Amino acid sequence: MGKRTADRTAGRRFGALLAAFLALTALAGWAFAGCAPVPSSDVFVDSIVREYPQLAGKRWTKETVARVVDGDTYETAGGQRVRLIGVNTPELQGDARELGEAARAFTRDRLEGRTVYQFRDVSDTDRYGRLLRYVFIAGDPVMFNETLLREGYASVMTVPPDVLFAEKFLELERQARESGRGLWGNAGGEAPAASCANPRIKGNINSRGEKIYHLPGGQYYDITIAERWFCTEEEAQAAGFRRAAR
Repeated sequence: MGKRTADRTAGRRFGALLAAFLALTALAGWAFAGCAPVPSSDVFVDSIVREYPQLAGKRWTKETVARVVDGDTYETAGGQRVRLIGVNTPELQGDARELGEAARAFTRDRLEGRTVYQFRDVSDTDRYGRLLRYVFIAGDPVMFNETLLREGYASVMTVPPDVLFAEKFLELERQARESGRGLWGNAGGEAPAASCANPRIKGNINSRGEKIYHLPGGQYYDITIAERWFCTEEEAQAAGFRRAAR
């Protein structure tokens, strides 16, 4: 009986050691494959959440920016394209090319080669498969999406349901325009005010850069953040906006 008991004890010890070894091997494999789980806590993330409590509980990742595509889009070292939420910089072709190049240079100088923290809103990707994120440069708890607006290198582009900071973004754009910062110094300053005291028509720029206005009672009127206000449809159309389909 003593020998059989000793054998069973030795067998249990061997099994425990084997299980521990396999667990460590699996963890090491994950790490070397670049698949290690995202840490649940980070001192810098804590500082971000203190400044932006709306991001508490939001999923985040830590990446390196390999290449800036344009003012509002970049590629990570892992090959993913990331589109900054809520902002839109000028295109790199057509009449706005010079402004687009200036916005890309601003973003490149600050992001390329840097470590960034990326936070989701509601959507994970846009229709082109790009990750939609609020972005922070490691060590700087000021959101880079905000920096683009504050320094005048982007305008607001509100696309529901990712509207966590939409109202704040609109205020930052207004301040930049009024101050003539960045691209607004070349763009004629603030957008024209509405022609009446109580405008009701909402003008918005969608993810494809289309200017669309929404009338009261429309399907998306209540959830649309107005980037321009209009008193009449004629006024909206004259500003280059078209009526929403619903």
